[in-house]
Amino acid sequence: MPHARIVVVGSANTDLVVAAPSIPAPGETVLGGDLQVIAGGKGANQAVAAARLGAEVRFIGRVGNDDFGKQTLANLQREGIDTRSVFVSDDAPSGVALITVSAQGENSIVVAPGANMRLTANDIARAADAFEQADAVITQLEIPLQAVQAAAQHARQYGARFILNPAPARELPPALYAQTDYLIPNEVEGQQLTGESSPERVLAALQARGCRTPILTLGAKGVAYLAQGALRVVPAYPVQAVDATAAGDAFIAGFTVALCEGRTLEQSIDFGQRAAALTVTRWGAQNALPSRQEVEAYAF
Repeated sequence: MPHARIVVVGSANTDLVVAAPSIPAPGETVLGGDLQVIAGGKGANQAVAAARLGAEVRFIGRVGNDDFGKQTLANLQREGIDTRSVFVSDDAPSGVALITVSAQGENSIVVAPGANMRLTANDIARAADAFEQADAVITQLEIPLQAVQAAAQHARQYGARFILNPAPARELPPALYAQTDYLIPNEVEGQQLTGESSPERVLAALQARGCRTPILTLGAKGVAYLAQGALRVVPAYPVQAVDATAAGDAFIAGFTVALCEGRTLEQSIDFGQRAAALTVTRWGAQNALPSRQEVEAYAF
């Protein structure tokens, strides 16, 4: 089986997490549990998930010159991730996410991006050697769009698959859709990107914009994609959800790793689904991500 070589361009945050009976409504105060400080950020989550699933991973991003930034670097290195292209900003703090998790395992997240928004196209160019041997490049939208576009251009230049997780959703330039091999939003993000409500119409709209293979994650309802113009839904594995944080990141990492190892589209979706299912049974972001052995051995 070929060894997956993945470049992740994206955000690294420290998650400040509180469990509560419910997610507060506007103007409502809810008493929660103890504060937990957990490594997170969509980019770093996807990098750690891919590394634990057996990929060789290089991470490109920015952190602040502070304790959170130092801890982020240490966490990534402990996972065996190449951090030579994690740049340090002296003019911005490291990214922080404020997360509330309900008793049903749903979450509400507000991100203070900090140094993540200092990542530039020039930073991507400085790390150009990372793309030369990459099988796939993964990025998200918690970094500037110019950095995302530069990553897409480098992926295309060196023949790597380009996977875009459009989170948080924002308007994307037409050229970026055309450069994207796999666009993977969740249900809400898909609706925000297209203005459509049904999974089939969301996927068709994304495909019409030039994306080769849009894939829509539907949480507990599974994953949807189009096959020869027809909607297909792969059901989620039934588990007792504790915390949905990083489930999407686990899916994207698992899907990409499997794809780079030569599995089919549906097999890759299944592998991603297994990684996500295990993740939601645990608290937190990076600490909840499963190893390859766990994904392959777990009996659902």
